[in-house]
Amino acid sequence: MPADPTAVAAARDALQQIALELAFADPRGTSDPAVLRELVRRLDAAVDAADPAIRESVQQALGWLSGTASDAARLSADAIARCNAWQPWMVEAVTAWERGQPLPPAPSVPHAAPPAEPSASASTETPAPRQPAVFGGGEPVQVLAAGHDPEIMRMFCEEAADLLRDIEQGVLVLETRPEDPETIATVFRAFHTFKGNAGLLKLAAPQLVAHELESLLDAARRGTLRLDRDAIDVILGGADAFSRFVAEAGAQLDGRETGRTILLPVNGIMEAVRALLARTPRPAAPPPPQAQPPVATETAPAPRVAVPEPPAPHPPAAEPTAPPAPPPAARPMPASGSVRVDTTKLDGLIDLVGELVIAQSMVVQHGGVTAGDDELLARAFAQLRGITKDLQRTTMSLRMVPIRGVFQKMSRLVRDVASRVGKDIRLVLMGEDTELDRTLIEEIGDPLVHMIRNSADHGIEPAAERVAAGKPPAGTITLQACHQGGFVVIRIADDGRGLDPAKIRATAEARGIIARSTPLEPREVLELIFAPGFSTAAAVTDLSGRGVGMDVVRRNIEKLRGKIEIESTPGRGTTFTVSIPLTLAIIEGLLVAVGDQRYVIPTLSVVETFRPEPGRVAVIHGRGELVEVRGRQVPLLRLGPYLGVPGTVADPAQGIVVVVESGSDSRCLLVDGLIGRQEVVIKSLGDMFPERAGFAGAAILGDGRVGLILDTTALVRLRQTTTPEAAA
Repeated sequence: MPADPTAVAAARDALQQIALELAFADPRGTSDPAVLRELVRRLDAAVDAADPAIRESVQQALGWLSGTASDAARLSADAIARCNAWQPWMVEAVTAWERGQPLPPAPSVPHAAPPAEPSASASTETPAPRQPAVFGGGEPVQVLAAGHDPEIMRMFCEEAADLLRDIEQGVLVLETRPEDPETIATVFRAFHTFKGNAGLLKLAAPQLVAHELESLLDAARRGTLRLDRDAIDVILGGADAFSRFVAEAGAQLDGRETGRTILLPVNGIMEAVRALLARTPRPAAPPPPQAQPPVATETAPAPRVAVPEPPAPHPPAAEPTAPPAPPPAARPMPASGSVRVDTTKLDGLIDLVGELVIAQSMVVQHGGVTAGDDELLARAFAQLRGITKDLQRTTMSLRMVPIRGVFQKMSRLVRDVASRVGKDIRLVLMGEDTELDRTLIEEIGDPLVHMIRNSADHGIEPAAERVAAGKPPAGTITLQACHQGGFVVIRIADDGRGLDPAKIRATAEARGIIARSTPLEPREVLELIFAPGFSTAAAVTDLSGRGVGMDVVRRNIEKLRGKIEIESTPGRGTTFTVSIPLTLAIIEGLLVAVGDQRYVIPTLSVVETFRPEPGRVAVIHGRGELVEVRGRQVPLLRLGPYLGVPGTVADPAQGIVVVVESGSDSRCLLVDGLIGRQEVVIKSLGDMFPERAGFAGAAILGDGRVGLILDTTALVRLRQTTTPEAAA
């Protein structure tokens, strides 16, 4: 006998509300099961004429909910786990009943132990991003249920991360161009896809919130709602909530406190969307089939505003939401043929190629090979060298990713900081397609956050101050990336008040960072902002004032073998220039001899090499040895005494001077001789040399020996008064 469509619709409605109630259920036994029991009774009435197995399953669920506690007033973790496994099966069973098909196999109903109470040292919740006050505290939402397949959930999280990034960037564009139809459509599609994926995985809370936000964007798309600041805040708040949900899902999939709930402002966001839609008159439209029911939680929300589903190409369906997009697992491969690869596999491949480069270098430089005169063998080795270089270049390109993702995150940062400090700031992005090693991309984010935040908080003046100085009321921060030599250069420039050298020096003296009598060049005064504990802020706020940040910036950039420079003009603005190598894996180095040791100097830091003429090296009191290089006096560092290597040349005229630079500074390094250039694979030193800051790593050379890679930035910054005796 065919199923009654009215009964099927009532059953679907009850199951939808049951899913939402389970999403908000607290597994610690603090939830009241009364609402859930009532919903299951409604379901029982709806399936009265259904297959006996369906009716029996509903009765079984009622039994779980009636026996949850001695007073039947608390919803246990065991009942929640059973219902979470039962509800998806019941949805499939109702569909089979409607279509006259056999019922699906009975579900495996688990028993769940209550999650452990949080300890004093570890919170059960990850810190929530700042939400507008209208959202309230939020409701407890269960992230993973017993029926979720871990692999499918990981695919969902990966897909969701891309969608949320598109949403955030699109919304920030809409803040300046609120009626841009293409951007509205892009954000709308991203929410629609997120909603569909969440629906297929039975993630009720994210699905309903995404549906409400999709309705808001649909109204903007139809021209019946203008996306003002309030609407933008609500959409960004929803994206933040989804980001928390996805991050928590990833953490639980990795085994961290599996089963815990998190607070998400589901009702707050939905109510905010309804308020925005209610204040704008909209043309009448027929309600969607099986419109979304009200949120059934312990704190009942206001009645839902009926918002029509989007028009074709999304046809009406019997489900409460629009037809969801295919799940991540079923998505067709992009036309480019790209594929996701586990980063551990990629790193393993690159490590193997590095070892191949070392082995090839050792074979080619072996004495038995170099001494021979076999032309065929020499040609074969030349071909091997070329193939190895091409393979190395190809594998290194696998690590290269555009810096766009990091840059676009700064747009949201500038918006939030500007709102918090009451300024109008515009961020201009340039060179977003510049590619950088994936490891460097991950590490450069925090330094950029500090510098961008400082530019917005300290650099850009309030509007009134800018107008009084003859500037436009809105400040501008420019974030630019480009390739320069073997480096990626990132510039952060603002048109703010600039740095005041006198104030910086006075603050450094007051904090004991420098003595009052210390002579400093203008550039060295500006670099005092990188000193630990330095801050010119008058008061401590949640943005600045504690004297931490810029010292961490320099330390993190130097850890990446990079450098940072400052240019500032009072009243006109400040520019930070960060230079970091394209990759941390393989570099080209100049191999030099110091005594019986060999060292590698990165060729990107080498300006020139020469043998100094007698009398070209002078000793100046208080400044040590200086070498005249193209009309400039450059400090000389004797590597032998500095590194403690015996048997090095004493007369500079008998050795070789290597001129290296770091930023605008230079230094001459005295070595015994040059061996040649060689590409080397960088190996970390770990804790082997904790007291020696002049090494950036180590490399296995062609003859199998280990050569230390010199940190030219650290050597250039040695005090100019360093003498050979003091250095040793």
